[in-house]
Parts: sequence; C-alpha cells; structure tokens
Amino acid sequence: MRSWRQRRRVSQLDLAIEAEVSARHVSFLETGRARPSRDMVMRLAEELEVPLRHRNGMLVAAGFAPVFREREVRAPEMEVVRLALEKILAAHEPYPAVVVDSAWNLVASNEAAAVLLEGVPAELLTEPLNMLRLTLHPEAMGGRLANLAEVRAHLLHRVRRQAEASGDRQLTELHDELAAYEYPGVELNVTHVPGPADILLPIRLRRGGEVLSMFSTIATFGSPLEVTVSELAIETLWPADERTARAFGAG
Repeated sequence: MRSWRQRRRVSQLDLAIEAEVSARHVSFLETGRARPSRDMVMRLAEELEVPLRHRNGMLVAAGFAPVFREREVRAPEMEVVRLALEKILAAHEPYPAVVVDSAWNLVASNEAAAVLLEGVPAELLTEPLNMLRLTLHPEAMGGRLANLAEVRAHLLHRVRRQAEASGDRQLTELHDELAAYEYPGVELNVTHVPGPADILLPIRLRRGGEVLSMFSTIATFGSPLEVTVSELAIETLWPADERTARAFGAG
C-alpha cells in the first residue's frame, strides 16, 4: 500500500481523510502493525486508483481471496464485450481502429488497420503484435513516419507515464526497448513547437508517393469490474486533412 500511495504522491494524512480513517491507522497498516479488513483494502485501493489486477494482489497480500475475475477476451462470458468491440471497430471503417491491452499488445482490429502493417517484415508480425513496437520500429512504421521525432517523443512520454502510474515492469521494459531504437540520419532531439494552426499532433505516415496525416482518440470501458476489460483500450485513427480522408475512400 505504501508503494501505491507514494506512486500517487499522496500523504498518509490525505489518504486517511479520503478513506475516512485516522492517519495513525493508515500508518499502522503500512508498517504491518494492524491488519486491514477486506473492505478497508478495497476502500484504500479505490482511493489510490490501483488497477484491478493489483487490487487482487493487495487482497491476497492481506490474506483475502481475489475479487476481480480475469477472463480471455474469447471466453464465452465475454461475448457482450466482444460484440461491443466488433461494432466499434466496424463502425469506424474506412479508417483504422485497433484494440490493445495494458501492454499495447494488439487484441483486435478492423480491416482498415492493415495500412499500418504494410511493408512490415514477417519477423515483426509474430504474436503478440505490440502496437507501440510496430509504430516506432525502424523496419516498421518508424521507417515511414514523416514526423518520427515528434511521434517518438510523444509515445515514449506516454508509455513512461503509464509505467509509473501502473507499476508495470513490462511497460518499463517496453519503454527502454523503444527508446533504444536507432534511426540513422534522423535527428531525434527535436522539440515540437505548435504553430498557430496546430490543434493535434498528427501521425504522418508515408504511403507510396503520399503522406497520410492522422490523429488518434482512445476509449476505454466505463466502470469495469473485470481485469481484462479494465485493461482494454480502443484507439481510433482519424484523417487530419481532406487528402487523407480521400485516400481512405471517404470525404
């Protein structure tokens, strides 16, 4: 509990106030001088916004059984989730959309997402497909990005923040791998200064003799009570200009 409190930059007093307990009790729980009830573990985890997977770990550490189930997306009980994902992905055609897990591994995609994998060597297409790796690898999209430095800086910042917030070692290792990629002849130490007309940082992907300019939105399930569902994210790519919309057969 102490590690999560410190990761959230919350004092014992602030946590105690939010959880409606005494600061002394929080201190005793952290030092092992008091044993929490299951309800107390759940309450403190909620206040600290601990991911469901790690809430189960906190419960086990306190001597209780895990509460949150974890199922495969293909499990029969997950049909309602699969149907929702399928409808969202299909509705986003003709533009690319993907579903990823907490480590940015590909879970599902629509047909338009194939544009992101064009020209990628077969050795990089072994499962699990990691969308951040495919985006920045120099032999994948990283070699086709017209604004590589800006996109790279943004994604490295995002995955580093996610690793810090979640305590996920896998994300930390992924960040270090992505940061180590080399791009001969490309200046990476570039700070993007937005111009007067800029609204969003686009992904500018070379394709043939043109450049597709896209921006993304990310959606998650509201109020998840299942580990896998809580870790799913739906990323949809949208055209940032009319030329790109026409290239996808729309607009």
